[in-house]
Amino acid sequence: MEVRWTVLLIVIGGAIVTFIPRVVPLMVLSRMKLPESVMRWLHYVPIAILAALVGQELFIHDDEVSMKLNPELLAAIPTALVAIKTRSLLWTVVVGVVAFGLLRFLFTL
Repeated sequence: MEVRWTVLLIVIGGAIVTFIPRVVPLMVLSRMKLPESVMRWLHYVPIAILAALVGQELFIHDDEVSMKLNPELLAAIPTALVAIKTRSLLWTVVVGVVAFGLLRFLFTL
């Protein structure tokens, strides 16, 4: 298989463009002492990202916000309850997969 130089340059350029925005801030911020308020604010960033991803999967269908019941939303209810009660990632994933599988099976009947 022959690799064209343009394809190779595009791959290398894509790697550089992906690498720089991730590594440069880490290099700069690792040498700085951030204020406590910034650290507290940064603590909530992963939670907000996860909530946005989950909310999008549960409530947006066909590029419209939909509040109707669907298998994803129904499976999320017992999954969230198990996550809150047990604080166990293993049990949360198991309950989520089983609940979603059962609901998909029931909705297709």
